[in-house]
Amino acid sequence: MSTPDRMHAELRDRAAAFVDEVLIPLEVTAELAGGPLPAADQQLIRDESLARGLQGGLHLTEHGGNSWSHEEWFLVEEQFGRTTNGVSWYIPSAYNVWKAGTPEQVERWLIPALRGELHDAYAVTEIDAGSDPSGITTVARRVAPGRWVLNGEKWFVTFGSVAAVIIVMAYAEVDGERVGTLFAVPADAPGVEIVDDPPFTHNYPHGHPTMRFTDVELTDDDIIGGVGNGDDLQRRWFTEERLGIAARCSGAMQRLLTESVDWAANREQGGARLIDHQGVSFPLADSAADAAAGRLLGLDVARLADSGADPKLVHGKASMAKLFCSEAAGRCADRALQVFGGRGYMRTYTAERLWRELRVDRIWEGTSEIQRLVIARSLERRGVDAMLT
Repeated sequence: MSTPDRMHAELRDRAAAFVDEVLIPLEVTAELAGGPLPAADQQLIRDESLARGLQGGLHLTEHGGNSWSHEEWFLVEEQFGRTTNGVSWYIPSAYNVWKAGTPEQVERWLIPALRGELHDAYAVTEIDAGSDPSGITTVARRVAPGRWVLNGEKWFVTFGSVAAVIIVMAYAEVDGERVGTLFAVPADAPGVEIVDDPPFTHNYPHGHPTMRFTDVELTDDDIIGGVGNGDDLQRRWFTEERLGIAARCSGAMQRLLTESVDWAANREQGGARLIDHQGVSFPLADSAADAAAGRLLGLDVARLADSGADPKLVHGKASMAKLFCSEAAGRCADRALQVFGGRGYMRTYTAERLWRELRVDRIWEGTSEIQRLVIARSLERRGVDAMLT
């Protein structure tokens, strides 16, 4: 085994051990509590993830991350995907747009986030702007040199209920034009409020509230990556998030398959093991094919990103990975639930929780329909060979 392969195997095993020893034992506690874990368990996850070097995703070591390659990050996210109830959300992390942040923004927001001292949130979706962000109406108006006033309302702001800073996608009005721009908005700034915190299908630690921004006063120091660069930064964010979803769905499929095979091989019905009945074994075989294909596709995109390939090609292939893995994971969860029978419909069983939780992966960070549009355009513009090799 080569040195990189050994390092990757060590990282994957380290992440897997953390998931098995720390996260999975807390899932049912979180489910029965409706989402949030007790403070002591939250601290345990933060402390253990930091001690084992599993925080920070792709962020630089000097900022508190691990400077992972995309392939290394995929391997870790895959392990986190084996968990339910969002228990991995307590691991210190932060959105990738801080890579474009100023030194002051990195010091104020990113470094504390990667120490587990605060959380950020990302606000892009609006009532009439979902998978298509062109309908965004949130506007930042310059009122004086270096000073802005932000107005708008954002929906489904994941972590919005606990975040110290909200990354807001808005149109900045500059010389009569409107250009996409990201603002780092302190959550405690006057004019920032949560106006709705709806319940959702899954029981996760934090909500996805609706947030309103009314005459929020900001400065040039709160702009991430410069005026007018929001669309490009958001495209990079979508690429990373979609690949992350593919990785986590890959991990979910692995856990579903492992538990289903174990159950079917040890459960007897009608004088034979469940796995000896084709009605059970064939769906398991289909799930194995889905899991293997999805993992290989996701890893291929991660390695492509590491090679410095055209970001637009990586974007198209990340959409392909997200589409396939999220749809495949949904199929695997449904099959697994059926294998477990009545037990599969119990919330204390993994299959039920993943069956419920995986549904959103076909919706957030761009619906499956949006991914198909991105893929079709990439086939036309980048070529079939580029998209398939």
